[in-house]
Amino acid sequence: MEYRRSPYMIIKFKPISDVSSDLTVQVGSSSFGLHKFPLVSRSGKIRKLLADSKISNVCLSNVPGGPEAFELAAKFCYGINIEINLLNIAKLRCASHYLEMTEDFSEDNLATKTEHVLKETILPSISNSIIVLHHCETLIPVSEDLNLVNRLIIAIANNACKEQLTSGLLKLDYSFSGTNIEPETPLDWWGKSLAILNLDFFQRVVSAVKSKGLRQDVISKILISYTNKSLQGLIVRDPKLEKERVIDLESKKKQRLIIETIIRLLPTQGRRSSVPMAFLSSLLKMVIATSSSASSGSCRSDLERRIGLQLDQAILEDVLIPINPNGINNTMYDIDSILRIFSIFLNLDEDDEEEEHHHRQFRDETEMIYDFDSPGSPKQSSILKVSKLMDNYLAEIALDPNLTTSKFIALAELLPDHARIISDGLYRAVDIYLKVHPNIKDSERYRLTKTIDSQKLSQEACSHAAQNERLPVQMAVQVLYFEQIRLRNAMSSSIGPTQFLFNSNCHQFPQRSGSGAGSGAISPRDNYASVRRENRELKLEVARMRMRLTDLEKDHISIKQELVKSNPGTKLFKSFAKKISKLNSLFSFSSLKPSLSTKASSESRFLFQKRRRHSVS
Repeated sequence: MEYRRSPYMIIKFKPISDVSSDLTVQVGSSSFGLHKFPLVSRSGKIRKLLADSKISNVCLSNVPGGPEAFELAAKFCYGINIEINLLNIAKLRCASHYLEMTEDFSEDNLATKTEHVLKETILPSISNSIIVLHHCETLIPVSEDLNLVNRLIIAIANNACKEQLTSGLLKLDYSFSGTNIEPETPLDWWGKSLAILNLDFFQRVVSAVKSKGLRQDVISKILISYTNKSLQGLIVRDPKLEKERVIDLESKKKQRLIIETIIRLLPTQGRRSSVPMAFLSSLLKMVIATSSSASSGSCRSDLERRIGLQLDQAILEDVLIPINPNGINNTMYDIDSILRIFSIFLNLDEDDEEEEHHHRQFRDETEMIYDFDSPGSPKQSSILKVSKLMDNYLAEIALDPNLTTSKFIALAELLPDHARIISDGLYRAVDIYLKVHPNIKDSERYRLTKTIDSQKLSQEACSHAAQNERLPVQMAVQVLYFEQIRLRNAMSSSIGPTQFLFNSNCHQFPQRSGSGAGSGAISPRDNYASVRRENRELKLEVARMRMRLTDLEKDHISIKQELVKSNPGTKLFKSFAKKISKLNSLFSFSSLKPSLSTKASSESRFLFQKRRRHSVS
């Protein structure tokens, strides 16, 4: 921003000249040959130091701003024109306080001039206040003693909230007047400039704007901007790039301090937070990468809780959290952290159900008609998103050769049964794990496949599982059994649509014959003969299908007997799977799926529950 001059910024006095110096002032490594009279007339501190007239050398080692600030103050004492601007006002204000250049020793002294510029030019402007606050960092503790730092922080907070209020009132005026809203300046336009502040001043500014009521989304954007700039692009979502970076211990300690401070400054968390999921995930990855095994526990727990509360907004990249390279685990990803995050989301879902049940007890019957657990409700859609995320995560970590079976099973069994409508994603993840880990025990292989609900597999997944040599025999039999039940239900329900088509055609043909254009095309007798012929063909097709189904059941019984007598072989299931695939190719069950009634599906489930204990699995 261009800095505009104020009429109070140029100080004009007539300089003193042609007089030999009688005083030497040492400031740091610089020496100034000056005169006692102009300095004593403006500075109370120098007047005290020169109480003895014989003194000709003075050492001022602690002047705020160093030799540069003292030189400007000395010029002011001599009446030389000096310009007070954004870059030097903090130094001049602190130097005037240190040298006691107040109204007690001279009118319109340097302290008064700098204070006037602060009130008129600096404090009313957010950007000017931030720049001056940045220059106060090197003037501690004098700038704190003057209360200059606190005044600048309060001014930033007040002006930011005033802008927020003004913007809201303008929107309200535009909405009432019906006129088009002019392009709005973002409320966080000044937030990026906070990156020049050190961590302590930044923390105090953010705390001040939060206490004044600045919107949480604006605070989130400010925190993200400061994190990106202060860490110099350390937010890397690729764990391979992160491991390649060599960071010294001092830099790592500084980065950890920044991250922990940012986490403490995050807005209050809710189900719909203003903090983006990608930012929370990046913070968690950096906490794990920059911390030891015992430190940063509270920050890590807070981030896991925040991610868990809005887990339905996450993508796969957000939950792929690399393990700490200095830890004892040799896996690629932090499985324990993900277990805690998913558990937080599921516990939150249980709390919502209890709260909803409590509210339903006090509702009217008309209000209770609405079903909050319907597939289209927000809560159910969130659970489905999380289940899909879990299946994708399992498929990704299954490629890790060091991942134990117990950790994989713990994740697979974490979600409740109603979270998955279809189990194809989980089946894919288990198949990948079995392919990458071919030498696991048969008991572990069985426990893995037991996490899959065979009733929720699609027809394509069932066909793949029936021919999958990596699956245990029990799983293959179970898949074939449910495929047989599905086929039987489809066959039995196909009679209903056939009769419906026949009856509907019988009603439609007389209407068609009575219409003008079609009455002369086909006679009623021809119509009736055609319908009878089609009906005979449909009955023959149904009979053929029943015969084939009977043969299939016989084959299934023989297979079960063979399994009981001896160890099952792969060739036996391949032949049976081929028969299933041939039968599926003859009949298109996709067209019959919509006609399956709820009663038929419930009967099939009940049938399975009664027969499950007699099955081989």
